[in-house]
Order: sequence, then C-alpha cells, then structure tokens
Amino acid sequence: MPATAPIQIIIFGASGDLTARKLVPALAQLAARGAPDFHLIGVARRPLSDEAFRELLRGRLDEGDRAAFEALAERIHYLSGDVGSEPDLAAISARLDALPGGSAAGRLFYLSLKPDLFIPAVENLGRAGLLQQADPADPWRRVVVEKPFGHDLDSAQTINRALHAWLREDQLYRIDHYLGKETVQNLFAFRFNNAIFEPLWNRQHIELVQITVAEEVGMENGRGGYYDTVGAMRDMLQNHMLQVLALIAMEPPSSLNPETIRNQKVNVLRSLRIPSAGSGPVCVRARYGAGERGGAYLAEEGVPQASQTETYVALRAEVDTWRWAGVPFLLRHGKRLQKRFTEVKVHFRVPPIQLFERVEGEVETPRLPDGTVCQLRPNHLTLSIQPREALSLSFGVKAPGSGMNMAPAELSFDYKDRFGVNTPPAYERLLLDAMQGDPTLFLRTDEVEASWRFADALRQTWTEADAPPLLEYPSGSWGPPEAAALFRDCEGSWSRG
Repeated sequence: MPATAPIQIIIFGASGDLTARKLVPALAQLAARGAPDFHLIGVARRPLSDEAFRELLRGRLDEGDRAAFEALAERIHYLSGDVGSEPDLAAISARLDALPGGSAAGRLFYLSLKPDLFIPAVENLGRAGLLQQADPADPWRRVVVEKPFGHDLDSAQTINRALHAWLREDQLYRIDHYLGKETVQNLFAFRFNNAIFEPLWNRQHIELVQITVAEEVGMENGRGGYYDTVGAMRDMLQNHMLQVLALIAMEPPSSLNPETIRNQKVNVLRSLRIPSAGSGPVCVRARYGAGERGGAYLAEEGVPQASQTETYVALRAEVDTWRWAGVPFLLRHGKRLQKRFTEVKVHFRVPPIQLFERVEGEVETPRLPDGTVCQLRPNHLTLSIQPREALSLSFGVKAPGSGMNMAPAELSFDYKDRFGVNTPPAYERLLLDAMQGDPTLFLRTDEVEASWRFADALRQTWTEADAPPLLEYPSGSWGPPEAAALFRDCEGSWSRG
C-alpha cells in the first residue's frame, strides 16, 4: 500500500470504553509517528456532533496522549447511527464518500461491538455495498473483529461461515491484543534470531515449559455477570495462552510471509494432545473464596449462587510433534492471586551426571516420596511479559571457597533499561498492521477453530462422572494447592514471578 494512499477508519461502538482507552490513543500516537494519512469516523447510537465526540475523547485521555490527540483531532468525525439500520448505513456511506479519498479510500471497519452483533453488522455492511472488493486492485475493505470469537467450536464455526459469506479471509482481521505486545512478539524473534538457543529448543534439552498469567484483580467494575458466562478457560487460556504456547512450540518458518508463520502456529494447535488422566492429574480448576484480597467469587455482583464457573485453571498439556513429544506444557491462569505477572519459563534438562550436590543458599534439596534426592535444575530461561518486560537466564557457578558448592547466577535483559522507553501499546502495532494489510499477528479461521477444538475437549472432561471437583482457594493466595500435583517427580513447582 503506498504511504500516501488515503485511509478511512470506521469504529462501530465508538462511544464505548475500548475506543476511548485503547483505540483512539493508539491511533493518535500512530499519526504522530508518521503513519499513513487517515481519517477516523466514530459510529454509535448516541447523538453527538464531531466536536462533542472529540471533547468526550479528550476527557478520557491520559496526559501523555493529549498532544498527539490534538494533532489528529480535526481528522476525527462522528456519526450517530445503527449498523442494523439501512438509512443509517446509507448516511454512513455518504459521509465516508465526502471524506478525503471518498470511495477510492481504503476502509478499515472496526467492530467494537458485542459479539452477538458481529454477524448482523457484517451482513448489513455487505448488503449496503460497503465491503465490496471484487478485485485486488480495487480500494481495499477490511474488517477488524474483537474477541471473543464464539464461546465454543460450534459457535466459532457458525460465526466464521457467516462472516465468510461477505468477506474473504484476507479481508478479515480477528484481533487478539496479546499478539501485539512487544514481549510476545519477541518470543518469535528471540527463538529464530539466536543460534545459541534454537539448537536447544526441543525435547532433548527442554524438560518442561511453564506459561503463567496471574492476576490480582477479580470482578471489579461489575464484571461478574459477564465473567460468569465465560470463566478462566474461555477468557484467557483458550485464546491468549494458547497463542503464546504456539509461538513457543512452532517450527521455524521458511520466511516471514504471514501465511507461512500462521501455518506453523496452526500446526502446533492441531498437535495439542487432548488431555486424559493417565498417570496423574492433568487439569485443576477452582474459584476464589474470601481472603486477603477481598470477598468470595460467589459474593460478587451478578454472580449466581449456583455458579460453577472457574476463576482459576491449571493444565498439563503436551504437543504431539517430533520436536516436543513427551515435554509437558504447564499452563496456569487465575484471578485474585497473590501477585500479578505474565511469563514463560523454560526448564532445561539436568546434566547426565550430577557432580555437584547442592546450590548455596538452598534450604532443602528436593526429594521424592521414596527418599530419592532430586538433581539440581539450575538452568531456566524466563521470558517476562508483564508487568516487567524482560528476559533472564539462570545458571550455576562455583561459590568462592575451598568446597565445590554451587551458587545461582543470572543473565538478564530489561526492555526499559536497554531501550530507555516503555514499549508501545499492543493496539498501536495491530492497528498499523491492519491498515497496511499485514495479517501476521491476527488470527486465521483454522487457528481459532483449532484452539476451540482443544478447549472444548478439555471442558468436556469436566462434565464426566469422575471429573475432579471445582475447588476453592483464598483470595490473595497462589491458588489451590492441588495444582502442585501437575508437576511430576522432580519437575519442580509453579513460578512465583
């Protein structure tokens, strides 16, 4: 796309929180950094003038975004309308035609709407002729859809079929803001740009991988009613966490072509083994009770007393590929935990012979129930995603003195220390990619469906007669102690950030 090509960005649901908190600040910063020229038109039912809409946005901006916003403000417009109304869509079309570029401009339609409105919105935009792009040479038309992409495999497939009736796959951009995070993208760059790690990235050298998304928050801002229809599995593990797993476990792509990269991610998701009990537990689910961080989940506004929704889920998964066969991936997510952090922790295998008996400073050497002493596991690679954005590699060194006692050491890298600035928000990268037609960080149809296929199979095990019960953990704790059993023998324990 030429840098001078006019672009029109249309946000449906523009009076909502996402537009003010994330989308407009991201677009303002992109404009300040020289992004392709664009005009923004917000659409919502609320009657507002252009200036009233701008003033509404001003009142919700952070101080650091104000200067960039003022430079963009004259290119921000508003139209009161309903995507389900034919006259309103005709008015939207006329307003777009009157903006710079007119019908020849590239158009990005952002559906910041409730999920049940995705299908009717696209159908109505299609019938109004606003999505037509018969030839690649025609002015482009793209649609960005926010998650959730369905609530199970059947609903996801229904949505995909309906959207594809009006849009080609290359016009459809399913956004997952986790993939826009700089540190999540660095998982990909770190693996394939450093020859010292890629040869070790397999079952011969890696014992297990932990992926943790721990949150201190619960059901603030009246979110309980919505969250109870979703739960930890659907809200976080099925999408964000499986995307991180795919980046960790994917095979090297032959190029940076978007479809080549997405093909490799889909292969990982399709290779996830459907969990079965086997030699031990594979999944633990729980909800928070009263504790240090507040009251119980069942006492939250909007949560029914008969709720069986989990606020915590921990899973032992395996990827059945040549590279990863037998390596467990332990995923954990919970609300109202003791500490907020998101990280990937790669545990490397121990040397074949244990020459050094202990690490200086360790209180106790881990042992199995039969008394067997566990070998030291000094090597971990930790990729911190939030709140700290960093990489660290742990290893053992000889402590000073006459003995051969080992002490832990670490090499570390911090984004802010290295580059001197905070990494840009995820929506900046994703919106720019959508404008430029780069789908690499967006989800493809088969990617969404493969994730749901795995999540549905796991949730199905919760309905079986011998399914483990829904546990409870104190608010402000590290979750249910039963989750520790997902680690076998000497594999270790959950990270605490």
